[in-house]
Amino acid sequence: MSFLSELKSQASALQKQQVSSDQDLAASTKTCESACQVALRYFQDLCAQLNIISPSAIGNYSLDGKAAFPLMVMKNFRCDARRKMLRNQEVTDYVGSGWDLVPVTGNVAVHSVTVNFPPDLERVTRRLSTGQIQHERKEIRHPDTNKLQAYVFEYRTQSRGSVLLTPDHDTGQINFRIGNVGGFELLNTSYPASQVTHGLLDELAKKIVGQTSRFN
Repeated sequence: MSFLSELKSQASALQKQQVSSDQDLAASTKTCESACQVALRYFQDLCAQLNIISPSAIGNYSLDGKAAFPLMVMKNFRCDARRKMLRNQEVTDYVGSGWDLVPVTGNVAVHSVTVNFPPDLERVTRRLSTGQIQHERKEIRHPDTNKLQAYVFEYRTQSRGSVLLTPDHDTGQINFRIGNVGGFELLNTSYPASQVTHGLLDELAKKIVGQTSRFN
């Protein structure tokens, strides 16, 4: 075989690999887009129903693990989806749903929590950030030495919950980011796009409203 023939053989093999790779990407993209459309329609319907029901927020909503928030309900459910360009094609950037967490009485109050150990401080500040809770931080210092003794966080008893679906069109996965369901925590998980069906979304909806769920 001549050298030119060898080069042609190598080029042909590379072309076949590229075609196969492009086909795999196209298939992954199509599966992700289908899953995102299913999710968007599901969340549009789910938000409409939950805005009528205003379900209770089930779980442990506390900043320090001791002082609990008042009984909370979920209100003002809404959903959104955004698009982006990928490989000269318009695809889904994300599908999201959010809601407000407010006291069942409807009266938002200002409470406070005091922390004086680094682990407690880290826990409280993380949950304030995760919960998107309006707050002010104040320092308590010794009147004589001015030594820092503790922090006091004054916070409003309201928060937000959310679910964000982000497709990975290259791998065919759908990434889920769930905030403040059952407490002031974040859950990050992923499923193959082919598994994002009404059945899976039903399990996610159960999790949101505090029922036993297989979504994890």
